[in-house]
Amino acid sequence: MSDFVRLGVEKTYIKALSEININTPTPVQEQVLPILNSGHCDLVAQAQTGTGKTAAFGLPLLRSVNLQDKVVQAVILCPTRELCQQIAKQLFKFTKYGEKIFTEAVYGGEQIQIQLDRLKRPTHIIVATPGRLIDVMERGAVNLDRVDTVVLDEADEMLSMGFRKQLDKILFAANNRRQTWLFSATIGKDVQLIIREFLRSDAEKVTVSKKSVVNKNIDHQYVQCDQYSKLATLQQFLKVQGKNRGLVFCRTKAGTQELEQKLLAKGKKVAALHGDLGQRERDKVLRSFKKDNFQTLIATDMVARGIDIDALNYVVHYDLPEHDEYYTHRSGRTARAGRRGVSLSFVSSGRDMNRIKELERKLYISINRVR
Repeated sequence: MSDFVRLGVEKTYIKALSEININTPTPVQEQVLPILNSGHCDLVAQAQTGTGKTAAFGLPLLRSVNLQDKVVQAVILCPTRELCQQIAKQLFKFTKYGEKIFTEAVYGGEQIQIQLDRLKRPTHIIVATPGRLIDVMERGAVNLDRVDTVVLDEADEMLSMGFRKQLDKILFAANNRRQTWLFSATIGKDVQLIIREFLRSDAEKVTVSKKSVVNKNIDHQYVQCDQYSKLATLQQFLKVQGKNRGLVFCRTKAGTQELEQKLLAKGKKVAALHGDLGQRERDKVLRSFKKDNFQTLIATDMVARGIDIDALNYVVHYDLPEHDEYYTHRSGRTARAGRRGVSLSFVSSGRDMNRIKELERKLYISINRVR
């Protein structure tokens, strides 16, 4: 508790953090919280997914809200609906013991009229995907004139998904803001252009070392099997896990669907989460998983961003991720709240073995072979 006090976090928030098992600041929180709690500034923070960024920007953001002014004062932009939902849920949890701060999540995949109706209520903070925020702005449901802070979460991912024009439009519309906070796993040319155009030249800069990124309670393992024996190897792993719960990651939508059907045919309790599912179907699958109706959730990286489920025992990389940050994000779904967990990678080619060595080198971890 004293660690968060030292970083400028108010006691009402610390009590709420403790209830959701956030007791010790992560490296990104250690660096970012003192900066954002000290006054208005622009910020560029380079940090991987799964490093505690929501609390790093969310707590100072909540602190800055003027409760008497019932207008939109802050906008958080992120790449996916799942991440929108997760951030809004976290902000709600943070304010459990403080004064009521109203947050609305605005994202594609849900009927826009439902969101338009919600936005008629007093709203202090909007968490949104860029495309849907433009939609509600064009319908006159949101005015950004009074926005003081814009947060760009996972900026590189938003740009890679083609949201540059929408980001420009939103940032121009919120031209009275006093601060912009940008969080990104990588700072490539596209992100640098955003920084130069929309952030002040004296913006604070924070970089979280990759040595601090990966949870130390995760046992990183790999198993060698050829392409034809992957399914049988996975079945054996799930059998050993028994009633333990976890995630299996595939690279493509088709891969998740195919694996789901094969495992269901073998009598395994599984379900798949992928981009072809509508929002209602996704929510239904997640609710069922959270209620422990089945043991294993199969997912792609895109829809898995923002999944927030405690007490997962394992993560399986059925297909190795293309990006280093995806490995960190996937693995970070397990070993939460001080528990231990397993991150198991399937290696079925020389290329996969090279990728394992690359992940070890870049993320400063050891991935041990198991039989």
